Amino acid sequence: MKTTDTPPAGTTGEGAPVTKSAPAPGPREKATEGRTLNIFSHGMLVLWAFMVVMPLLWAVMTSFKTDKDIFSSPWALPDTLHFDNWSRAWTSANMSDYFLNTVIVVGCSLLGTMLLGSMAAYVLARFEFPGNRFIYFLFIGGMSFPVILALVPLFYVMQNLSLLNTLPGLVLVYIAYSLPFTVFFMTSFFRTLPTSVAEAAFVDGASHTRTFFQVMLPMAKPGLISITIFNFLGQWNQYLLPTVLNTEPDRKVLTQGLVQLAVSQGYKGDWSGLFAGLVMAMLPVLAAYIVFQRQVVQGLTAGALK
Repeated sequence: MKTTDTPPAGTTGEGAPVTKSAPAPGPREKATEGRTLNIFSHGMLVLWAFMVVMPLLWAVMTSFKTDKDIFSSPWALPDTLHFDNWSRAWTSANMSDYFLNTVIVVGCSLLGTMLLGSMAAYVLARFEFPGNRFIYFLFIGGMSFPVILALVPLFYVMQNLSLLNTLPGLVLVYIAYSLPFTVFFMTSFFRTLPTSVAEAAFVDGASHTRTFFQVMLPMAKPGLISITIFNFLGQWNQYLLPTVLNTEPDRKVLTQGLVQLAVSQGYKGDWSGLFAGLVMAMLPVLAAYIVFQRQVVQGLTAGALK
């Protein structure tokens, strides 16, 4: 009579051990992990927002205080709003002239940067010709070149061109300073746009210039707004270049005016006027980001979504 041997527990019929896999996490465990991660990420965002927003609110609050209140109760709200701090910084400290110079320089340089940068990026992204990649990598190399290393030769170049201590010279320098990142960003953005629309425009008899300005630029609006905001932030807050290339008192920009306002006080210490001037310089940048924040996010994610 034949007997059938039963394999021991944990082995197969051939005697090979059976490996027991860990049970997969259930829906409840996954929900708990997702909730924990969500709480942690939101907590970090709240902490970061607090660290960023509180100094800005404190500067705005301090700009309406007197010098005595700034040192006696720095964290308390002002008893009364002293708008004379703003008027004093605007008139006596020549902040109005500095503000106007900054608007002129940044406005003209933004226009030139976006026009030249978008045109160069469109050609590099859409047309194949000998030296295309070489020119593209030249722009990329401009992003990695520290500006401080070019200050001395740039000073003598501007002096030889009779553009030293002039607003047009500062505009040209700002354009050259912002072009590498603009071309890099817009080249990647133009490559994500569909070619069928441009081809349809060519079939209808549109020239390259008309196709670029009437077809491709409107399609690249999210990217244009995003890079314009980044260039605006960098050019508005620029201090090193105007300090070296623009030393005339009547042609100084806002960042130079703030430094001059802080230094010229001496032992007097007009801190309320200084904070008022600081908030004046901060408001345009903050307003531009608040108004165009949605377009900035759309421009940064458009390439990934396409």
